[in-house]
Amino acid sequence: MPETFDLIVRGGEVVNHAGRGLADVGVRAGKIVEIGDLSQASAGEVFDAKGLTVLPGVIDTQVHFREPGLEWKEDLETGSRAAAMGGVVAVFEMPNTEPTTTDPDALADKLHRAAGRMHTDHAFYVGGTHENAQFLGELERLPGCCGIKVFMGASTGSLLVQDDEGIEQVLRHVNRRAAFHSEDEYRLAERRPLARTGDWTSHEEVRDAASALESTHRLVRIAKALGKRIHVLHVTTREEIEFLAQHKDVASVEVTPQHLTLTAPEAYERLKGYAQMNPPIRNAYHQAGLWHGIAAGIADVLGSDHAPHTKDEKARPYPASPSGMPGVQTLVPVMLTHVNEGRLSLERFVDLTSHGANRVFGMADKGRLAVGYDADITVVDMKARRTIKHEDMATRVGWTPFDGFDAKGWPTATIIRGTVVMRDDELVAPSIGQPVRFAETLGG
Repeated sequence: MPETFDLIVRGGEVVNHAGRGLADVGVRAGKIVEIGDLSQASAGEVFDAKGLTVLPGVIDTQVHFREPGLEWKEDLETGSRAAAMGGVVAVFEMPNTEPTTTDPDALADKLHRAAGRMHTDHAFYVGGTHENAQFLGELERLPGCCGIKVFMGASTGSLLVQDDEGIEQVLRHVNRRAAFHSEDEYRLAERRPLARTGDWTSHEEVRDAASALESTHRLVRIAKALGKRIHVLHVTTREEIEFLAQHKDVASVEVTPQHLTLTAPEAYERLKGYAQMNPPIRNAYHQAGLWHGIAAGIADVLGSDHAPHTKDEKARPYPASPSGMPGVQTLVPVMLTHVNEGRLSLERFVDLTSHGANRVFGMADKGRLAVGYDADITVVDMKARRTIKHEDMATRVGWTPFDGFDAKGWPTATIIRGTVVMRDDELVAPSIGQPVRFAETLGG
């Protein structure tokens, strides 16, 4: 009798640990059970991927979905809808909500809110503070927690640990890899008077490259002294890339599509508040350094840092305008355009969006298109040409800094644990998201 599966993704070009080539993917009970020629097999559902490219499910390890407390900007449903529409199968959500995610009750509340509402799989960071540092070893082991997040420089929200003693206390009490927003708050405070009212080009001067580099130097020094693992989020400077390359034993590196794509001062002149984020969009010199980090293998993951604010909030004159921009829905088409234009290979894209997340965060059953793993698959059309538009964004705020961007390469399906959740720009299986599991905390 022919072999039977719940789902066969048939006839696409599979890109995974083995390289790339035409193959079928067989799924049972939400897991990948066979990859190869399944032309003689049958299935309850067959996804015709002929002419398409079949990737490991894209994982976005940095999003801000604003719930609870800031739901007028975004919530777990709308944010995860945007993720699924963009080909993303799982997200790691940040703790700077209101109230902040800094204790077991707040984490449990987010997991409760996510159940039956989120369209993608998910995990939540717990914010590290001076007050909860001694409890972080317990908090990071809670189900649904992807790790500890620390803000060394003030950004959106109230979380801040700016001093070396505070960073040391956080790292002493964690055992998993901790994630850091690395900007030096002391230098930022000194430079805030440099902000020119209504002039977004001054944002890069206020939060200059030295603010990031000095903070990252301090962070690495403490991590090395304590033998702890750190993850440096949204790296923006050439010098940080060069420095972190010397400390890969403790430090992993995230870069974002917007820092790889938008450049100062042009982005600020064209987009005004829509280009404002922390750390800021920088000039071509620093952007070239980030691309070197990708080419040299220094960057480990791509995260969108999806951080929406309303159009009205963004229209306030700088510096009253808030920092942050949506990005979870545009990560895949923007980066596939870079692939098509020769800036990185499709294999490197997979490494940054799936394998990297698996490796850096120790995901238990995600991040690889391989037998035994969750059947998380992002199907893309590498030949599709589409223009990214505000009106096509599923995020609640309804805008994107990439409005008008001519993309080549587009997500056509999002498959999560063997269920086709998005197909041809339509959400077809809503609200199936479940908490992500991690190897270091399987025992609770």
